[in-house]
Amino acid sequence: MDRQAKESFVANLKDVFNTSAVVVVAQNTGLTVSEMNELRSAMRDAGGQIKVIKNKLTKIALDGTPLSAIEEYLNGPSMLAYSDDPVAAPKIAIKFAKENDNFVVLGGSLPEKKIDLGEVKQLASLPSLDELRAKILGLINTPAGNIASLVNTPGTNLAQVVKAYSEKSEAA
Repeated sequence: MDRQAKESFVANLKDVFNTSAVVVVAQNTGLTVSEMNELRSAMRDAGGQIKVIKNKLTKIALDGTPLSAIEEYLNGPSMLAYSDDPVAAPKIAIKFAKENDNFVVLGGSLPEKKIDLGEVKQLASLPSLDELRAKILGLINTPAGNIASLVNTPGTNLAQVVKAYSEKSEAA
């Protein structure tokens, strides 16, 4: 790699470290090309990216960024998984690590906070941003659906309910 390519690599990584919501560091010794393509595809589908890195250049790029805490994980053949959604990259990385013994997740970082393997697994177990949005919409729509069904019930059903309550109160 010539000097200009190294400077470009460092600048691109610095941009990743300044804009990503989460970065996961993993070791990828022994992954085949097809396994790497599978991982890249899964990460891309989830809204994240994978980058094989050079540790020395990555340490230079980390200087002064909010994710500088990952420096201690940069030993041996390393790669970064990162995304704008704080759950997407950890979820794909942990799932892939379970399926492939040659892929080992070491840890990662949220802005200004280093996370270990246990915390990466906890992030991976959380629902994604899209899943949370769907749940919130479901919670909002449920009461509206109940009101709509109540309004649409025939008047006789409503009258029967009122009559039943009045008979119940008279009996008591």
